Amino acid sequence: MNSTEILLKLEDIKVHYGGVKALDGASVQIDEGEVVALMGPNGAGKSTILKAIFGLAPIESGSVLWHEKSVNPISYEMVERGIAFVPQGRRVFKHLTVRENLEVGGYVINDKKIIEKRLAEVLDIFPILKQKIKDKSGSLSGGQQQMLAIARGLMVDPKILLLDEPSLGLAPKIVKEVFSKIKEINERRKTAIMIVEHNIKSILEIVQRAYVLDKGKVVASDTPSNLLGSNILEKVFLGNL
Repeated sequence: MNSTEILLKLEDIKVHYGGVKALDGASVQIDEGEVVALMGPNGAGKSTILKAIFGLAPIESGSVLWHEKSVNPISYEMVERGIAFVPQGRRVFKHLTVRENLEVGGYVINDKKIIEKRLAEVLDIFPILKQKIKDKSGSLSGGQQQMLAIARGLMVDPKILLLDEPSLGLAPKIVKEVFSKIKEINERRKTAIMIVEHNIKSILEIVQRAYVLDKGKVVASDTPSNLLGSNILEKVFLGNL
């Protein structure tokens, strides 16, 4: 059996914002087809990892490796390589229709046939968006806007989907729905997913591995059951590490 390929690796990454150490020598990786969580208290550096991968954070030192080759992350180049980033806060273009938002997601694709094919594939996963394809995105509920933001990320058919707090501000029932869609995307499309999430119980049900961060460092990396069996999460979230 072939061993799974490592798609992306961050080695010893340091990121400073002014005098603040956002990441202090963090190393993470994501393999082909796996779902990985980044967990930790506010300010631990979780979102900064996603931004560093996508060229949105100033990397002071360390390496970003794509298929074992060192790269300098620049957002549009990372999209072309096969990485999509869905930032927190359901950032959809509210004055555009659902369809127009999805087309914006496929902006690097020049072939109309491919765009139509991708639209069909994405709408197959999100039937609610198909029903509302002509509606302005601002008229959608919060949960539907989050689904649209994720669907838009899928338009480039990414190898890796980076999700930053997809459940933020959503009702528990909707959170369940969003997480079930994330699992479906991974299973149906074999998309690798790296997800920052504060909703620990829900996220640990759908990931294969999780990293726990504290003060810009990775303090643990393990399977959900091992992490839940240890007291690392309590220590980190209660500030007792």
